[in-house]
Amino acid sequence: MALNTSADAPLPVGQVSRLIGGWIDRLGAVWVEGQITQLSRRPGAGVVFLTLRDPSNDISVAVTCYRQVFDAVADVVAEGARVVVHAKPEWYAPRGQLSLGASEIKPVGIGELLARLEQLKKSLAAEGLFALDRKRSLPFLPQLIGLVTGRASAAERDVLENARRRWPAVRFEVRNVAVQGVHAVPQVVQAVKELDALPEVDVIIVARGGGSVEDLLPFSDESLVRAVGEARTPVVSAIGHEPDSPLLDLVADVRASTPTDAAKKVVPDVGEELDRVQGLRDRALRTVQGLLDREERGLAYALARPVMERPQRMVEDREDEVDALVARSRRTLRHLLDRADSELSHTRARVVSLSPAATLERGYAVLQKGDGAVVRSAEDVGEGDVLRARVAEGEFEVRVAGGGGR
Repeated sequence: MALNTSADAPLPVGQVSRLIGGWIDRLGAVWVEGQITQLSRRPGAGVVFLTLRDPSNDISVAVTCYRQVFDAVADVVAEGARVVVHAKPEWYAPRGQLSLGASEIKPVGIGELLARLEQLKKSLAAEGLFALDRKRSLPFLPQLIGLVTGRASAAERDVLENARRRWPAVRFEVRNVAVQGVHAVPQVVQAVKELDALPEVDVIIVARGGGSVEDLLPFSDESLVRAVGEARTPVVSAIGHEPDSPLLDLVADVRASTPTDAAKKVVPDVGEELDRVQGLRDRALRTVQGLLDREERGLAYALARPVMERPQRMVEDREDEVDALVARSRRTLRHLLDRADSELSHTRARVVSLSPAATLERGYAVLQKGDGAVVRSAEDVGEGDVLRARVAEGEFEVRVAGGGGR
């Protein structure tokens, strides 16, 4: 509602309170669900006072009702119970206080709670928050473990003692929170986010001992499930229960049946690891020894062979073969040379016998003109021409006495 006010013309507190009350009075009745955190039933009083709190958020509102309204559910409703209230918002002007005037209170039954959890489970599963491919594997040996659990609880003791018994050097970053009641969800969510923000924390354990379905409801809260799903650090759910499975088990990377089981899953046993290392060393030693034994046997077998006892024997066995091949090569080469020499002599004799010099030896002469041309016909010369006659033992000039061509 718009009001014309200023620093010079302010409204009195009472008028503002009455205006707020008038606006609230126009609101209708609503059904509200929450958890009872404070309950005041004074003997003889006609009005019962209680506080209704949102289990997932740090928000609460005061509720008043007539005694007969509360007496109808007094046997099944107490602090910590989940209820649904039909109430109308009321404004108490003198104190400026908002409250709900309840006309009916209904306890939320276990069956109804489980039905709501099943519906929430299907909704979150459809989003993929429980998918196996989102699960992260735990580190082999975490250096620092984040632990979210109740203060001085059996769950805290079980995790710390069993983890340190298995690996004495393991370190913890502990966040003590409420693990049931109205403060559980916001405190657990805050603790998970704080530990997830620490880069040195390798894994986070959320632990609690067993309890009733109502006690374990905070570990099925949607805000907690989403906080664990968004964490970058692997989360282990260690809620000590078996019949019922809170939604935290489904979104966590690893589910442990108990806090003790969580310590066993997260921290390796130093004795077992030492035995495993010794076993691997023994296995490696046997393998190497087996390889050495096999190679020694192979070497002994190789050394026992005749060729290794007298290596020059192989050369000696081939010496006669090499000598025979050399002799054969020499005979073949000599035969080829002799045949080639014979052929060359015959060819030389034929060439000599057919050469012009041999013809001249038989008394023939070769006549040449002054320009060196060979006279082949009588018509090539004329009377008085000077020719050069070449014989076997030299040459001389001759003059043509008769006419050419005769």
